[in-house]
Parts: sequence; structure tokens; C-alpha cells
Amino acid sequence: MSVVPAAARSRAPGRLGLAVALAVLLADQASKLWLMFVYDLPLRAPVAVAPFMDLTVVWNRGISYGLFQQEGDLGRWILVVLSIAAAIGLGVWAWRAERRFLAVSLGLIVGGAVGNAIDRAAYGAVFDFVHLHWGTFSWYVFNVADAAIVAGVAGLLYDSLVFDRRTRAD
Repeated sequence: MSVVPAAARSRAPGRLGLAVALAVLLADQASKLWLMFVYDLPLRAPVAVAPFMDLTVVWNRGISYGLFQQEGDLGRWILVVLSIAAAIGLGVWAWRAERRFLAVSLGLIVGGAVGNAIDRAAYGAVFDFVHLHWGTFSWYVFNVADAAIVAGVAGLLYDSLVFDRRTRAD
């Protein structure tokens, strides 16, 4: 028999989602700050980590994959506001989520969106540093926040395809 009140159990997925968002935000900002100011990646780049991975420096003034590049302050601040608005909306969704998987997926996106918004507000662009490549194939340069956002979106897709099907089948 559970001694945890039903109201507290119902908020458990939401708390988990917001904890994941905070963890992603901290990991993202810590990695960026350490690489920029302690390791001094801007002076050392590129740094080969593995035959398929380098650390480099790319300042992304756009959104994912460098789309919608913004050179002026207006575009920069519009992207900051949109990122924060999306993070708030997704954070509310995560808080209200009834399934842990959904809350975690949303938390990944929220933490990544806020991490990249902080970069954009502080530096005018997002600091990307992981470059994956193999032979002549080169993947785009990304950071911890970007990886979390991609994982979160994949989780949302999985949730909508698998969990929604199970719910409809019941």
C-alpha cells in the first residue's frame, strides 16, 4: 500500500520532467562555459577527440541546422523570446504530464531551449562545439542542448506513436 498521497503521485512525472530540464540546462551551460573559458577551445580548435569526432567552435545565429540566420539584434531577441515562450509552454505541458516518459521528453526539450536561449542572449549566438564526421560525410556542429532537444523530440514522436496507440487500443 502506498503512503504517498494521490495528489503527490500525480505530480511525480511533472517534477521529474522539470528536474530533467534543470539537469540538461546545467550540463549544457557547464560544458559551454568550461570549453570556452577554462579549456579555451576557441584558441585550440579543432581538437580531434576520436576519428569521427572533433571539438570545434561554431557560433550559430540561426536555429537548428543553421536555418534562419539572424545578423541583427531584432532577430536575435525574437529568437530568445520565442525560445523562452516555447520552453514555458512545454514546461507547463511537462508539469501536467501523466506519464514519466512524456515528462522526460518534454524536459529534455525545455532544458535545451533555455540553454540555447541563454547563449543567444549572452553572446548573440549559440555556441556549438561537437562535430561528427566520417570520411567525406560531415554532420552539423551541435552542443548538449541540441542533443537534448533532438532526443526530446524523438521521445515525443515515440510517445505519440506508441503510447497513443496503446491508449486507443484499450
